[in-house]
Amino acid sequence: MPTISNYKGIIPAIACPFTADHRIDEPGLRKLASWLSTQPGVVAVMTNGHTGEVFSLTPDERAQVTQIVASEIAHRTPVVSSIVCEGLRDARVHAEMAKKAGATALDVMPPHHWLRFGFRPSHVREYFDAIAESGLDLIAHVYPAWTRASYSTATMAELAKLPYLQAFKVGQRDMNKYAADVKAVRDADPTKAILTCHDEYLLASMVQGVDGALVGFATFIPGLINDLWQAVQAGDLKKAMQIQAVITPLKDAVYGGGEPTGEAHARMKMGMYLAGVIDAPTVRPPTEMPSDAETNQLRAAVANAGLLKR
Repeated sequence: MPTISNYKGIIPAIACPFTADHRIDEPGLRKLASWLSTQPGVVAVMTNGHTGEVFSLTPDERAQVTQIVASEIAHRTPVVSSIVCEGLRDARVHAEMAKKAGATALDVMPPHHWLRFGFRPSHVREYFDAIAESGLDLIAHVYPAWTRASYSTATMAELAKLPYLQAFKVGQRDMNKYAADVKAVRDADPTKAILTCHDEYLLASMVQGVDGALVGFATFIPGLINDLWQAVQAGDLKKAMQIQAVITPLKDAVYGGGEPTGEAHARMKMGMYLAGVIDAPTVRPPTEMPSDAETNQLRAAVANAGLLKR
């Protein structure tokens, strides 16, 4: 089973296809995972992210998604699984389930009670240490600066010093803090990978000196995102801006000018369906399907990108 050698490149956070009666669509998930694993620039695939509608999945279903994806692609492409839970005991159990299912690294989302109550810095280290008992590499999933689950710049630097933590999925959505955090991580340990998860600010966030992108948007348009990343790496701003100009209508149709949401993920699935990436755009309730107007906007953006299949 391959491991991730440097975490630098494109890591799609995979969507989870569902059947008409809202069960996990195993053939559809296998097809999507296989396609993503062959896309240029893709160094791993991540399961159980927000794009994968993780909050609609039970813990057993999350492990099932990882097992399906890993059994399909882990012989050639490493699989990361997000850990989404609340307490230390819970975290250890979820980490072991993901490891047993075939994950080679774990993306650590902040416990969601931190969004309501906040946390002490010591809580962060305890939480990461508990998950690290799995023996797998960890990725720190950094939440927007406006949330109470956001890590301070000092905490980011301390996380960078942890030997088991290999990468950061950074989504501050505050460019001042983003720049400060990138510098703090680089100063603490320049070997740690920094991956933008600003789906709606791809070019602007890529040019800050990061190492790639770990985004749900890449489950939809991995080729365009890799093209953008390659242009940024080459220092070809003109080409990068041309690619971003194709991405922007897709971004607007999916994210509606805002941040990722459940309904944005539903719109993304519809875009993927129109582009022939998945066979059905079904989402789990209470997330709602796109309206006719939203679907028409998606169709126009997908056609503009030359990707329309349906």
